[in-house]
Formats: sequence, structure tokens, C-alpha cells
Amino acid sequence: MSELVVGILGFATIIAIVWILFNSKTQPAIAFITVPAILALILVIGGYYTFDQIGSLIKSGFSSTGPTAALFVFSVLYFGIMTDAGMFDVIIDKLMKLVGDSVVGVTVMTAIIALIGHLDGGGASTFCIVVPAMLPVYKRMKMRKTTLLRVAVLAMGVLNLMPWAGPTMRAASVLGMEAGSLWKQILPIQIFGIVLCLAHAVLAGFQEKKRIESGLNDNLEDDSDENEAASANANSDLLRPNLFLFNLLLTFFVIGVLIWDKFPSYVPFMIGCAAALFVNYGATAKMHKRLINLHAESALMMCSTLMGAAVLMGVLVKSVSTADGAEISSVVTCMSNLISMVLPAALGKHLPLVIGILSVPLALAFDTDSYFYGMLPVMIGIGEGFGIDALPIAIAMVVCRNCATFISPMVPATLLGVGLAGVDIKDHIKACFPYVWVFSIICMIFAIIIGIMPL
Repeated sequence: MSELVVGILGFATIIAIVWILFNSKTQPAIAFITVPAILALILVIGGYYTFDQIGSLIKSGFSSTGPTAALFVFSVLYFGIMTDAGMFDVIIDKLMKLVGDSVVGVTVMTAIIALIGHLDGGGASTFCIVVPAMLPVYKRMKMRKTTLLRVAVLAMGVLNLMPWAGPTMRAASVLGMEAGSLWKQILPIQIFGIVLCLAHAVLAGFQEKKRIESGLNDNLEDDSDENEAASANANSDLLRPNLFLFNLLLTFFVIGVLIWDKFPSYVPFMIGCAAALFVNYGATAKMHKRLINLHAESALMMCSTLMGAAVLMGVLVKSVSTADGAEISSVVTCMSNLISMVLPAALGKHLPLVIGILSVPLALAFDTDSYFYGMLPVMIGIGEGFGIDALPIAIAMVVCRNCATFISPMVPATLLGVGLAGVDIKDHIKACFPYVWVFSIICMIFAIIIGIMPL
């Protein structure tokens, strides 16, 4: 089986998954398992992989999503305990007094928290900061959870341009330059993007305000909120208002250790869960079991999605070697080579512009590593044939793709974010995709105007 055919099958797999998710044919976990499994079988029958190699690919996929799954289980449990203990009720009351009944104030505050929280460049840690803090406010004010995620991911995408963030470092390593040097080139775009994401937050606030005033509501979200309210009333005996200060300090400790980044991201939440259970509810196995069972359903659902994503990541993204040590091109590498083959020569002279426009759709099909380590060198090679420097190509790929990082199902942090917010991945993509795409194109136009990117 040729790499051309493998690339075509790769794109067909992504299209099939997106179609299944958008048409609600099954749960994301099942789609992430079934479609790549079919692809894997076809690749084995076609002689591209062996069954042993497929097993190795899937195993390596779990190495990518396993830590995120552990992070999700214990972060959901930790923030669930904090909610049951009533810590967020006090915080919400303070936030509500600060913003009053201003819907626009809530969305702007969301963007600011996301900007500050993402200074460390970690998507998972930012979601763990933003979503638990703001989700109760959105529910109380009847605002959509998809709007919370949309405001957050655009702010996170802009901050993801920092030199210690993954995409900028990866692109700089491909270019053979310091990440700080590349960041200086794109710093004006980042500053513009920060202003733009705050403007978007204001726009989102006015959209929510208009929707609320017109009486339009998402029935699914309303039903969910009613069920959660009923559950909260049933578990009012779990409130621990006298331990608010301890719980707040414990939360700061957990987030601080998370940002410190000396331990795996799930470790601070594991320690936090244990401390929260013992201090708030004593050394009682029955009570601890009750707390864990309260949040087991959401944790299991999201964990299954992440495990399914491990199959998707393994079959599509990971690479494997033959018995004699030769490396077989991954499916994603074949996909990037296919793009370079079908790119019309007439567009080659405007390659940075083409890449910038296509970056957001391509983000749904490529994870960060394969996008920068697989596709960027290919695009640079194509650009050389048309006399285009590597730097503007890299800038186009970094700036425009970053906007879409946290709507991509290929990024584990995205799955963590939607899980914490209780939003289906398809609803998240539907709500964010057009805004993210327009956002990235505006940033690209700004880069062209100030001369950072050629037209």
C-alpha cells in the first residue's frame, strides 16, 4: 500500500469521525475507537502495518493520553469535593458582587483569567483554573457553557504563542533558532491577539445578554442545570462553610504545584483529593465512598473518551519501525505529504497565506507534534522551491494554528476542558470553529499589514 493511499485513508478517517460526532451517531469514545480500528485493519490487510505494529502504535497512543486521563479523574473529583463543601458558593458570591448582573463583565473576566492562567503554557492546568472558577457563575446567570469555553480557548490560543509554550518551541526547533527569537518576531501579533480576544469577550457578553433577554435557552443545558440543582439540594449536608479558608488555601496549593511543574500534572490533584476528603469529611470510608460515587459518572465518561482518543492518536499520529530499524511513515506524515502533492503550483508563491487560511481546519486533523515536526518541514521544503523564506511559513503555521489548538480533538487538553465544562466535543467545535477561524485570519491580516508575513 502506497503512502498516497494511506494519506487519503487518513483524511477519510478524520472526516468520518467528524461526521459521526456532528450527527450524534454515537459517543466520542466509541467513534475514536471504531473508525481508527477500521483504518488499522485496512492498513494491515494492505500490508502497510502488521498486527504487532498496530499494537505498538496503540500502546504508544496511551502514553500520550494516559496522564491526561489520570489528571481528569482526580481533577473532577477534587473540584467536585470543593463544590460539595461549598467553597465555590462563597467565591461565586464574591464574583457576582464584583461584576453585578453584567453578563459582559463575566465574559471579560473569563478571558482575563484564561490569559493569566495560561502564562505557564499548559492547556490542562488552564482549563483546571478557568472552568471550575467560572462555570458556576455561567450557570447561575443562565449563560451557555459553550460560550465559556469559546472565550477561554481564544485567550489560551493567544497566550500559547509564548516561547515556553509547545508550538513556538517546536517551530523554533525546526527552524534551528531560539524560541525567544521566534517569539520576538510574533510578539506584535500576540499583543494584537490579546486585544482581539478581549474584544471577542465583550462581543460574546453582548450575545449572551441578548439571548438571555430574549428568553432563548439551550434546553439540554437547562435540564442539566435543574438536575444539578436538585442533586445539590439532596447533598446539602456535605457543605462545610467553616472550612472555606482551608479549602481555598488547599486549592491555591494544588494549582501552585501544578504550575510549578515538578511533578506529573495529576499528582497535585491526587494529594489534594486525599487532603480534602480527610479534612472536610473525616476518616470515614462510607463518606469518602459517597463523595467519590457522586462524581464517578462524569469521570468515567471522560476517561473513556480519553482512552478512545489513545487509539486514534496511536493509529494516526504515532510511528513505528520495522524489524531492520527502518521507520515507517505515520498516517499523519502521509497526510502532510499528500497536502504538499495536491497543492497547486499557482498557490506556491503565496504559501504562507495559504497555510494561514487552512491552519484552523487542519488543526482538527493534526496533533501539535505532527503538525510542526511533520508538516512544517514539508511546507518549508515546498516554499524553498518558490523562493520563500522558512520564517514566514513558520510564523503562519504557529500564529494561525495556535488559535485552534484547544478546539482540536487531537489535543488531549481539549477533551479535558469539555469534560470539566460538561459540554460535548461536537458542540464545542460547532460553537467555536467559525469564531476561531475568523480570529486566526484577522491575526494573519494584521501580520501582513505590519510586514511580518508576505502577501
